[in-house]
Amino acid sequence: MFTGIIEEVGTIGRIGGGVLAIDARRVLTDVQLGDSICVNGICLTVTSFDARHFTADVMPETIRRTSLAELKKGSPVNLERALTLSSRLGGHIVSGHIDGTGEVLSLKQEGNAVLLQIAADDALLRGIVEKGSVALDGISLTVAAVGAQDFTVSLIPHTLQSTNLHTKKKGSRVNIETDIIGKYVERLLMEERKAKEAPASIITREFLSSYGY
Repeated sequence: MFTGIIEEVGTIGRIGGGVLAIDARRVLTDVQLGDSICVNGICLTVTSFDARHFTADVMPETIRRTSLAELKKGSPVNLERALTLSSRLGGHIVSGHIDGTGEVLSLKQEGNAVLLQIAADDALLRGIVEKGSVALDGISLTVAAVGAQDFTVSLIPHTLQSTNLHTKKKGSRVNIETDIIGKYVERLLMEERKAKEAPASIITREFLSSYGY
């Protein structure tokens, strides 16, 4: 689990062949093999490391679900170590399991903030609510507005400066993870609805009696 509070911005050293190599500093101070590090919102397992780099294996499913295929050597990536029981939960509960990607529609200055508008499909928008939480490239953000085909978040200067969002422009893709609690609630409601709509069982006392039971 993660909080969506980015610890540092690393850079891609190498990508290809199912392996991602990332240049970093802060997240490596206490790293161990097998540790989880959130990379642009994606929970990855450390397979090797030294004082300034680490590597992680990337599955085809991860490539399909995320924007990793668009990264290249030198691309900036948001990094966060896994949550510990003594950590402050400054953002919200982030699993590091990406639901899909969205496309930047616009970035608009509003006072000292920037409004970032993201296009997303219906499946993602179902899990995004105004004033709720969403993770974009692993960053915990509050939803400012939700439209029919998009949603908007408001970025303070610190968030822009301390993450890779300052590199985004119209057309850029971002990884989206909707609120995990909302996903479980939706699943439970769907199952309840299915149960109510299911046809009544034909197994009755009369049915069993007719077959000699």
